Amino acid sequence: MTAILSVFAALVIVLVWAVMIYNALVKLKNRYLNAFSQIDVQLTRRYELIPNLVETAKAYLKHESETLQRVIEARNTAVAAMKTAGKHPGDPTSMRALAGAEAGLGGALMSLNAVMENYPDLKANQTIAQLSEELTSTENRVAFARQSYNDEVMAYNTQRQSFPDVLLAGVFGFSDASLLEIPDVKAKEPVRVSF
Repeated sequence: MTAILSVFAALVIVLVWAVMIYNALVKLKNRYLNAFSQIDVQLTRRYELIPNLVETAKAYLKHESETLQRVIEARNTAVAAMKTAGKHPGDPTSMRALAGAEAGLGGALMSLNAVMENYPDLKANQTIAQLSEELTSTENRVAFARQSYNDEVMAYNTQRQSFPDVLLAGVFGFSDASLLEIPDVKAKEPVRVSF
């Protein structure tokens, strides 16, 4: 009878241990998913500001339509990448696609900024100044949200890869999550739209 109770107690301990590991991984996964949703909020705000900026600039930059078109195309690519990443936060392929699209958008916005610098009337436009201020503020929020997401992913991956959690993480279906890193050093800097 004592042997049966000992085996039963050991099974209960193992079960409680497994539940604790599972719950810890769920908690950390939900934290990085929540952090990703903050990136989504800020990037959506950014994506909504860009068409307003382009529309306002169109009147001044009629012969720069190619630059404006590149900005809109890069924005649309980034929106599509964000929607895909939003369905699979932490997925390596989705994160690489989003990072690449964001780098492309950042480069397109830098090109637009360089073109706008040559137009004093455009620089003096109050709507452009307000949009550029909002865009700069949003860029700072995106950077903060991305850092928060990466911190949460790091905590999740560390827990998932640590012993004894690593023994059960795969069994429970917890895979590594990917960081959101912008591949181009130039694109890591916030987009500066100055007028």
